Amino acid sequence: MQKNTTRLTFEQAKQKALRYCVYQERAHQEVKNKLYEFGMFTSEVDELITYLITEGFLNEERFAKSFAGGKFRVKKWGRIKIVHALESRNLTKNCIRIGLKEIDESDYFHALEELLKSKLSGLAESNVFIARDKASKYAIQKGYEPDLVWATLKDLLPN
Repeated sequence: MQKNTTRLTFEQAKQKALRYCVYQERAHQEVKNKLYEFGMFTSEVDELITYLITEGFLNEERFAKSFAGGKFRVKKWGRIKIVHALESRNLTKNCIRIGLKEIDESDYFHALEELLKSKLSGLAESNVFIARDKASKYAIQKGYEPDLVWATLKDLLPN
């Protein structure tokens, strides 16, 4: 991949940043990285970020809600994986907490149960302990809390 060697003017970068933010919700860090790719200086990046925030194009709470809700509904990620992904984007703990409120508690339990049922039905394992182990590793890898996974598995596969 070849880097962009031409530096954009402030107005060009502003227009590109506006389109970038309108296309989908973005975290501040993603926009900053994009602006640095355009060859912008730190003072210009800070000015553009401030403009985008004041005009409502950038909002980390809105991003957290969109991200958490989408990853849960589409990819069936658990809370732990979502929190790690949001932390990697430098969101505050408050924004992360607000984003996680998008996940309905009953939907969360139902999604975990369906995920485990699906995994168990695909296993050709006669030993219940090995089946539980494989299904639990899968659900935990998807970001679900281990205690919740094991409690659900014990309900689905009693001894």
